[in-house]
Order: sequence, then C-alpha cells, then structure tokens
Amino acid sequence: MNTLRVSLLQTTLLWEDPNGNRLIIEEQLRPLSKGSSDIIILPEMFTSGFTMNASSVSEKMNGTTVQWMHALAQRKNAVVCGSLVIKSGSRYYNRFVWMPPDGSLAFYDKRHLFRMAGEHNSYAAGKRKKIFEYKGWRICPMVCYDLRFPVWTRNTEGYDLLIYVANWPEKRRLAWNTLLPARAIENQCYVAAVNRVGKDGKGIIYSGDSQIFDPLGDQITKTPTNKGALVTAKLYKNQLEDLRRSFPVSMDADRFSIRGR
Repeated sequence: MNTLRVSLLQTTLLWEDPNGNRLIIEEQLRPLSKGSSDIIILPEMFTSGFTMNASSVSEKMNGTTVQWMHALAQRKNAVVCGSLVIKSGSRYYNRFVWMPPDGSLAFYDKRHLFRMAGEHNSYAAGKRKKIFEYKGWRICPMVCYDLRFPVWTRNTEGYDLLIYVANWPEKRRLAWNTLLPARAIENQCYVAAVNRVGKDGKGIIYSGDSQIFDPLGDQITKTPTNKGALVTAKLYKNQLEDLRRSFPVSMDADRFSIRGR
C-alpha cells in the first residue's frame, strides 16, 4: 500500500477519569468517517493524564479500555493507538497499545521513564523496541521521553514511520519541536507525533504541537497550538523509498549495541 492515511487527535484529558476520557475521545473522533483513515493516534496516557497514581487508573490488557479500542477500531476501520496505564503481574506500565480492526493487538512499553516526575518509581521500564507491520508499512512506536534518546530510536530495523505519543509540557515545547524533525531526518522516515493540550491535575500546561514530518524533516501537517484538533495526512511509501535509494545515508551509519539497564 503506497499511501497511508494517519490521523492525529490532539485533545485535553480529564484527570484520572478513564470513562470521561473515552467519551470525549469518541465525540472528537465522530467527524472521522469509517475507512477515511488507516491509523488514528491518541496521546500518551489518554485515559488519565500523566499520573503517577498507577494503581488508581490501571487496567488489564483484557480490560474496558482495550476492549473499547477494539470496538472503535472496528467502527472506524482503522488502527487505534495510544498509551495507557496497564497492570501486568505486580507491575505497572506506561503501555502503547496498537489495536487494528481485526483485534490482533500489539504493544510497546515505554523504555525511558521520566524521572523528574518520579515515573521510574511508579512504572516498570520496557525492555524491547517494537516494530508493527500494517498494510505494507513498518511502524515503530515510542512514548514521550523516548524522544530524547536517539540511540534507542535509531532505524536499524528499516521502519517507515516513527510514532510518538506524549504529555509534553508547554515549557519544553522548543525541545519537542526541535527533536521531532531531527528524528525524521536522521532515520529517513516519517514521524507522526501527538501531544495533549490543556492543564492536568498537577497544574502543568500542555500546548499540543502535534505534527507530522516527512523523511527530509519538512512539516506535512500541524495542529493549532493550545487547541483540540483532529487532522489527517497522507504519507507516501514511494517517496520514502526514492529518498533512501538516492541518498542512502544508512550505509554509512555507525554500528552499535544497546546493553540492558
């Protein structure tokens, strides 16, 4: 499939209110008709906001929100993805859930936990980078703070699209807006990034700045700052492949290995 349609939902989030957030998201996705998008991206911790109260909002993988994601994916005939708090065994994870219409879900656990907010004290870190395949595209999911770590993101797997979901504060929006195109350029891939808006339960303000970049780092689409929005853009596989053939920088990339932490 040469063309991939990607939708970004930039929204405010109710604090630690999964049911309320699901209702808000459904309403905001109403304009998106069935089959008009291939991938719908929601923010990080879209059921709760960026809370460290993991036990109060956590769900299981067979819980209400994951089932809701499946039903929504079927109604929209699109992948629905974003992160939420998941409990597995005795541990809590900031887990990116990838839900296709057929229910064959996959997930990625956030690798880099934001210690300045104490995330590393409330959640367990993921250990594996993941690549999802959909309609002939290879897609790599990342969560918020992962953006600051280019070695973890380095495109050694030949992925085509890098997705970031975030609760990235307005006061650090310069880093967000700078690092996203850098990741597209250095990895020769598309980058689609969704950040929330509004104020959370800790009084932290989020400006959104959700956007998509092409493999040259040029911005394809952007949402309004500090406002909720739903935007859809088309990505083209042939343009990506043409760039990689004509400008094969990956052939000169340094080899490296990542040790477990």
